[in-house]
Amino acid sequence: MKLVRMHRFSRSVVFFAGIAILALVPALSAQQAKSAPAGPVPPQIAAAQKVFISNAGGESFESVIDQTVFNGGADRPYNQFYDAMKTWGRYQLVSSPADADLVFEISWVLTDTGLRLPVLGQLRLVVLDPKTHVTLWTFIDYVRGAMLLGNRDKNFDQAMTVVMNRMKLLADPRAASSNANPQ
Repeated sequence: MKLVRMHRFSRSVVFFAGIAILALVPALSAQQAKSAPAGPVPPQIAAAQKVFISNAGGESFESVIDQTVFNGGADRPYNQFYDAMKTWGRYQLVSSPADADLVFEISWVLTDTGLRLPVLGQLRLVVLDPKTHVTLWTFIDYVRGAMLLGNRDKNFDQAMTVVMNRMKLLADPRAASSNANPQ
């Protein structure tokens, strides 16, 4: 009788120890994933001197269900990104992709969830090699919706700042060491 109880107890201990080990596996694998070394940044991004900015367009900013979504019209992402790149001064902006070392393609997608105003939108920057047309890098940031137009404009500006800051850190690895978080 005592032997049967000990056998049951041993099986219970083994069972619960197995469950505990299985519970730790995701935590251990998550820790391993966090410590993986960063992949290489395509060297064209740091080496580039000239860039062409492409307006990949997007959805209209004019109105959704008779309300202005953002000020600045449909070309706001392109105009604002172009101005930010010009102000940064890291790259020479050229008027033709044939003259460029990189193409920066900026676009916007408005997400309409069926509410009166969009819950969020997506600001997207794709970095392309103009010779091969290969995507070298993509940045995406989400614009939060808001009830007031001024707040939606502010949220758009914040998303543009995030995209620009991430681009700056990618293009200048020395800046990445002084500012560890590109977000």
